Amino acid sequence: MKIIFSEHALFEMKRRGIEQESVKKAITNPQQKFPVKNGRIVVQIKYHDNAQGHDMLLRVMGEETAAFFEVVTVYKTSKIKKYWRISQ
Repeated sequence: MKIIFSEHALFEMKRRGIEQESVKKAITNPQQKFPVKNGRIVVQIKYHDNAQGHDMLLRVMGEETAAFFEVVTVYKTSKIKKYWRISQ
């Protein structure tokens, strides 16, 4: 599957210090994946952020087809309980 980054996503990734490889890993091997508003998809993975010294959640919002995943925006958060879905 081809991964496309919107200009907004690239801007936010740079601003937030998120590497493209991390986003690609989340898309190709998500721990959770579910639909949200406007036909968009959220993929997310938990990881330990050594710089911050605690667990974080990387959330990738995008639009998916059989041929590609277009990344709309990306962010990381420490509020894992707020976003992690217990049952899907």
